[in-house]
Amino acid sequence: MIKVFPFIFIILWSSAFITTKPLTDNSDPFSALAFRFFLVSLGFAIYSIYTNQKLLVSKKNIFESLLSGVLFHGLYLGGVFYSVSKGMPTGIAALIVTLQPILTNALSGPILNEKVTFKQWLGVILGFIGSAMVLGLDIGVEIPVLGLAATIIALLAITTSTLWQKKISNNLSLGVSNFYQAVGGFLFHIIIIVFFANPYINFTKTFLIAMAHQVFLVSFGAFTILMFLIKKNSASKTVSIFFLIPPTSALMAWFFLGEKLSNLDIVGFLIATAGVYIATRK
Repeated sequence: MIKVFPFIFIILWSSAFITTKPLTDNSDPFSALAFRFFLVSLGFAIYSIYTNQKLLVSKKNIFESLLSGVLFHGLYLGGVFYSVSKGMPTGIAALIVTLQPILTNALSGPILNEKVTFKQWLGVILGFIGSAMVLGLDIGVEIPVLGLAATIIALLAITTSTLWQKKISNNLSLGVSNFYQAVGGFLFHIIIIVFFANPYINFTKTFLIAMAHQVFLVSFGAFTILMFLIKKNSASKTVSIFFLIPPTSALMAWFFLGEKLSNLDIVGFLIATAGVYIATRK
């Protein structure tokens, strides 16, 4: 069963890109994320209590998980949502964030003492080339400065959070750890709303469907699998599967939204798949 977790994660995480735009069309990005992680934290709290898991843990573990939540759910997702809301082309935003495995590979050695082999580097390079071919460069499209800055912050945040989560490797159960991470993300977005944003949410049918998808399939499903993979595998191998996110998102957009899928996209998908296979195989 564990062997299929990466494939489930790829499908669920990729699907999040399809429902991000409907959320930012009906809400400011930070209100949407605050609402999302309020629901997620409530869900994980109920789950932890129902399964007799202790929510009251050491201050050290609480702080570590809150910080992970600020990095993952706050700076990373906040950066992505904000950049999209400012008109950042999703292809360029996704391509920048897709640099994460390269940064993680470069830093996992000195920070985590992980050995990154030539095979892994080869796989990472092929994965990025394949993703870049699928995403394209959106040549001629104007890139908003604020959107670009937010995307770079998101890239640094998800890289840091992956390394941090692997480094702390606390003994908390996934349910309790995810609860405090969701609380960290919720508090981060509340602070942004209070001091910087103009909060609003239009609870349209589209918003509610998109929010339900991101809460149940992405936060409860994909993110829990990601935490499990980071805990069980090396950081460098875990993040290599992210190269399959853009190609899979493109396939989903073609299937569900009728977006065009070119021959270059298909070739890029195959190259990215080969890269991930090379980087993660034993």
